[in-house]
Amino acid sequence: MPNRNILPQNQPLPQAVGWILIVGLNDAKEGPLQPMVVQNSIQINAAPARVWKVLTDPLLTAQYMFGCRAETDWKVGSPLLWKGSLGAQERVFVTGRILRIEKEKVLEYTTFDPNAHYKDIPANYLTVAYTLTSRDGGTLLEVSQGDFAGVEDSRKRYEETLKGWPMVLPKIKALAEKP
Repeated sequence: MPNRNILPQNQPLPQAVGWILIVGLNDAKEGPLQPMVVQNSIQINAAPARVWKVLTDPLLTAQYMFGCRAETDWKVGSPLLWKGSLGAQERVFVTGRILRIEKEKVLEYTTFDPNAHYKDIPANYLTVAYTLTSRDGGTLLEVSQGDFAGVEDSRKRYEETLKGWPMVLPKIKALAEKP
């Protein structure tokens, strides 16, 4: 049975603002794994520079990313640590590396939960990509995360991510639009 909810690889994303989910439902009986990538977008009434600040300022990331500060020097190849507190103890909740940066346009990094039971190997890392586009006097923020197809516990991690971005993006929007 073919996957019915996958956009073809070369098809451009719809230009509508809102949530866009690309759902890949993999079944070992179907043959090769199909991509499992979550994609979302939101229109923000703020300039790309302001949205970029929200995405990269640790004091602001803590306000939308489940209490975690993004700590890095924002250079390609550098580690990225998402730190927060659990009770009175400081903890790294997510690790990764910066893959690509074009200031106020593109931010791409890997993510891995060092507290989970997954092997810390490249195949278990996911990539998060933000794209900022000036649009209608504001910024269209597009986010993708994946590919979940080849990671351990792919379906569980994919479904958790489907629930996460709808909570995060409105908070990014609110922070960026705050005077």
